[in-house]
Amino acid sequence: MKIGIDSFVQMGGPELTGAQRSKNLMAEIKLADRVGISTYGIGEHHRVEYLASSPAIFLAAAAAVTEQIRLSSAVTVLSSDDPVRIFQDFATIDLISNGRAEIVVGRGSFIESYPLFGYDTKHYDELFAEKLDLLLKLRDETLVTWQGKHRSSLNGQGVWPRPVQKQLPVRLGVGGTPASFARAGLLGLPLTVAIIGGEPHRFRPMIDLYRQAWARAGHDPAQADVSVHALGFLADTDQQAADIFWPSHKETFGRIGRERGWAPITRESFDAQLAPTAAYLIGSPETVATKLRYYDEVLGGLSQVALHMSGGGVAHADQMRSIELLGTLVRD
Repeated sequence: MKIGIDSFVQMGGPELTGAQRSKNLMAEIKLADRVGISTYGIGEHHRVEYLASSPAIFLAAAAAVTEQIRLSSAVTVLSSDDPVRIFQDFATIDLISNGRAEIVVGRGSFIESYPLFGYDTKHYDELFAEKLDLLLKLRDETLVTWQGKHRSSLNGQGVWPRPVQKQLPVRLGVGGTPASFARAGLLGLPLTVAIIGGEPHRFRPMIDLYRQAWARAGHDPAQADVSVHALGFLADTDQQAADIFWPSHKETFGRIGRERGWAPITRESFDAQLAPTAAYLIGSPETVATKLRYYDEVLGGLSQVALHMSGGGVAHADQMRSIELLGTLVRD
């Protein structure tokens, strides 16, 4: 099982400028590359607290200053973007990185991009299905003929550049909707499951649904590929990790909770998610390694777990230490 890192490039207090946060991000990715982290993913958001409205730009910059780490979106909001431009952007990243790019596409748990780019959320799933169909066609063909409802047709136009990899990897990012798991299986696409709370074992039935749909569609069962995105942070001890991460977590999830009508977040509810069978990968290297093994066991075998470490209110030095510990003491 490989270990990755995901980030939405969250801002911190008003004293941290966008330019400095961008500089910090590049330092974090370079360190992740140096200590052997498998993948660094940047997720698309269009909110004031995040810088990553265009993950491809950050990933292209990272491609030029890294050597081994794979560079991924986490996720690209496919429904509100143009699949042609997405493919071209990531093919370009693939060229710069010499074959290290991949795309994780999803519908987005935040919906700000829909009105921003002129789309109606009543077409939430229809947009995604249509644009995924086009993206997969672009992946497999250079001269593309395609028709859809929400985008103009292609009539044999060539789409360039082409990537270094023979087939640019496309993964499907999902939350808790069974139909999304089944769709990934039927299409034969690798799956990335976002687990942001609760207990990981609860996702096993939907992962089994993915594997069943995969086999039913005639794909080789041995090639089914499941990875996980989960909240994570490391420090030298469990207590240090929890105490460093809690203020940022409280601010972030408190804000989202107020928007969505959730119950107020408490330190007690946060600490409950640090339990051995709960979702958060927060603690010492030993604790995180143990919980990674638990994830792999209860979910039936994973190709990768990516720890969501967005920064934000966590000091840059603490973030760098977390990456160092993950790469040097957990990776192997």
